[in-house]
Amino acid sequence: MDLKEKLVSSFLVFEDNVNEDTFIHDIRNNAIKSFEEKGFPTKKEEAWKYTSLNKILKEDYSVFPKQENAIEYRDVKKYFIDDIDTYKIVFIDGKYSSHLSQTTHDGIDVCLMSSALSKPKYRLIIENYFNKAATKDSLSSLNTAFSSEGAYIHIPKNKLVEKPIQIVHFSTGNESATFLQPRNLIVVDENSHVQIIERHQSLTKNPVLTNSVTEIFADKRAFVDYYKIQNDNTNASLIDNTYIKQQQESIASVHTFAFGGKLTRNNLNFYQEGERIDSILKGVTIIGDKQHVDHNTLVHHIEPNCESHQDYKGIFGENATGVFNGKIIVEKEAQKTNAFQSNNNILISDKATINTKPQLEIFADDVKCSHGCTIGQLDESAMFYMQSRGIPEKEAKALLMYAFSNNVLNSVKISEIKQRITKIIANKLGVNIGFDL
Repeated sequence: MDLKEKLVSSFLVFEDNVNEDTFIHDIRNNAIKSFEEKGFPTKKEEAWKYTSLNKILKEDYSVFPKQENAIEYRDVKKYFIDDIDTYKIVFIDGKYSSHLSQTTHDGIDVCLMSSALSKPKYRLIIENYFNKAATKDSLSSLNTAFSSEGAYIHIPKNKLVEKPIQIVHFSTGNESATFLQPRNLIVVDENSHVQIIERHQSLTKNPVLTNSVTEIFADKRAFVDYYKIQNDNTNASLIDNTYIKQQQESIASVHTFAFGGKLTRNNLNFYQEGERIDSILKGVTIIGDKQHVDHNTLVHHIEPNCESHQDYKGIFGENATGVFNGKIIVEKEAQKTNAFQSNNNILISDKATINTKPQLEIFADDVKCSHGCTIGQLDESAMFYMQSRGIPEKEAKALLMYAFSNNVLNSVKISEIKQRITKIIANKLGVNIGFDL
């Protein structure tokens, strides 16, 4: 039995064990039918032309982990941004970990999706927002069919959340291979601000495949500052589907730092549904060995007088493969749009590969839109200059690569995250950069 058949046959058992109203059951049933019809994406689909799931789908994954491993905070402290006070929503093998978490209902809701899906007091938010941004592609539909746990965050209007929220998923290797499907719903009401940090971390050498869906809704003049730290081990694969709907004058920013994992696919989709909206998508990828990272982005400009800014940097070594497929759509009504897209890459190995495809679809005539990509190697004249002044070759290469990615880091608004990412970059480059990290 292949994984698709296993998932479809497991659905009825799953449905019998969840206590939710008819509204959610109907959504689930429609979603599993959609997945059964479409199956897992293949390279025959244009959006998946350069990314194959065949190898990771051959594992005999456990769909429902049988038990939760106990984890002590001291053993996983290094995976948290622990330099600052934060709310924490932590999951171990897909199950909520109360002793590692710090949630709240004090003026805001930072809690669990399972509670939101089953308790009447959350019904209005669930009916208005759950599954309203996610597309009906096969992987998002699969997650919808089995979604039962994840983060539920609701920030009421006029709230400035005083400390960031961390969403962390750990997998422990209880099973020989584990398949996880977390579902996050984040609703930020009018004039409210929130900062969120998300991480998926395997603590085992056993294969782990995570198919995650996050829906984010930013109301009028809301501000959402989101950070994805992807630095998993090379037996873990992640398919991350994020959908963001923005209303008038809202600002949504997503920084994606992809350093680890066997295969990582980021599907990041922005939908601008009001005027004077700003959407910011930035990322740094540094991978080697046989790692594969695929960024697939969409910014859909629907209303006039809006902006979007995309800036992705990639450094690829050894036999690594990178993919960037970025699309900007500007509808006829979206006049005065200002859309910028850039993807710059450095290959530091003859065996590394990058496939980049920036795209513009413009149906308006009064816009400022630009896109571009570069693929190259380190500047030999800059290398010579640095070495002639006593900087060893290895450190010179590291400084050039750090400078290459630094403009993305400069836009990070949480200094502790910037420091952590800088240390990870230095570690990935194998040097001790001689300045304050």
